Amino acid sequence: MKAKKIYVAGPLCTEEERKFMEKIDSLCIELGFETFLPHRDAGLWKEGKKFEDIAKEDLKGFEDCDLIVANLNGFGIGAGTAWEMGYAHAKGIPVIGLKTDRAVKESIEEISAIILGVTQIVESFEALKKEISSFK
Repeated sequence: MKAKKIYVAGPLCTEEERKFMEKIDSLCIELGFETFLPHRDAGLWKEGKKFEDIAKEDLKGFEDCDLIVANLNGFGIGAGTAWEMGYAHAKGIPVIGLKTDRAVKESIEEISAIILGVTQIVESFEALKKEISSFK
């Protein structure tokens, strides 16, 4: 039986953001999932890749995807992350949000009501591990 696949979504602008995404990716792999990690699997425009090529690879990342885990840290949700989450919802792919920098209750005005209304959001890696494990 083929392992289920998780698309890891989130901001990728800084090294710190990419390292956090890699931490999510490692947890998913540790739990036995295949993963798509955008900066690893599609590249970054800062590395000279064309936007069109990155977009094409990102869309391929959704193929055979069973779950999205989205990094929601920071002030607001990045445009790319919000797009990935919306695309996943439109395709019927469940989304788990991870927000570890501040409590969700303290961030309500920074997170869209529709995202809050349709997304399971956890506030720790321990809680994320539990949610992913129950998904399996």
